Amino acid sequence: MKNLAKREVQRIYRHRRIRKKSAGTSERPRLCVHRSLKNLTAQIVNDENQQVIMGMSTLNKSIREQQKNGGNIKAAEVLGEALAAKAKDKGITKVCFDRGGYLYHGRVKAFAEAARKGGLEF
Repeated sequence: MKNLAKREVQRIYRHRRIRKKSAGTSERPRLCVHRSLKNLTAQIVNDENQQVIMGMSTLNKSIREQQKNGGNIKAAEVLGEALAAKAKDKGITKVCFDRGGYLYHGRVKAFAEAARKGGLEF
């Protein structure tokens, strides 16, 4: 972590602190978010079996067709609704939201609200 910017190091510490308290189970997997300047990525993870159940990004073709820029609030909303629809197809309705050390604000908040609107409970 020597070469990372101070803000990113602080985010990693926050994320580790959050992860001590929350873990995904088979009944309630963890929905984790990663945000970069240009894109947003989300995964649904079962921590008991240490496996990623599914994942989506603003780089996916279906989302790129709807939204050119993947690093804005509108793209986060599109990603949240698409991920919720795909999760419902796999039988996942309840998740534990992991904001990844980011503030619950802006793109992360828009993604979470869109996922709730799409049918996920957290």
